[in-house]
Amino acid sequence: MKYIRLTKEQLEELHPEFITFLATQSIDKKEWDELKANKPEIAEQEIDVFSDMIWDRAITNVNFIDHFSKNYIFLFKCVDSKVYSYVINSKDETINFLTAEGINWLSENIFSDVIEIQKGIKDFSDDRNGNLFSIIKQGGIISKGELYIKLENLLNQ
Repeated sequence: MKYIRLTKEQLEELHPEFITFLATQSIDKKEWDELKANKPEIAEQEIDVFSDMIWDRAITNVNFIDHFSKNYIFLFKCVDSKVYSYVINSKDETINFLTAEGINWLSENIFSDVIEIQKGIKDFSDDRNGNLFSIIKQGGIISKGELYIKLENLLNQ
């Protein structure tokens, strides 16, 4: 398995897609019920293949990922096989970027000596989706890129 198995709740949400997937595998409801009852390992394999397909489709469409921790913010912009990043670090350990107060403080102090901003670029052509999924598994959140774009505009003025 390339990613992780969808949860029961996610599978329920994707029930129509899963039925279509099974149909492409020439598995009807009766056969699916028999697989679950008599060959659960094969049923689980089908769920794993479907899960990978869904994750792959979702990650292919990802353009931005944000990852927040107490003293760091990682902002990623995904373009083809390249991932551009900004890493924002507060040297003031009392600041917590996981709170609204910490984000407000950052907006007022972004150009102070207490804030470090590093820019990077990485080539993910070997396995773009796998690398992006790894960021998501570590707590990254798929976003619309508002913070990345605002920061880029601020730094390029």
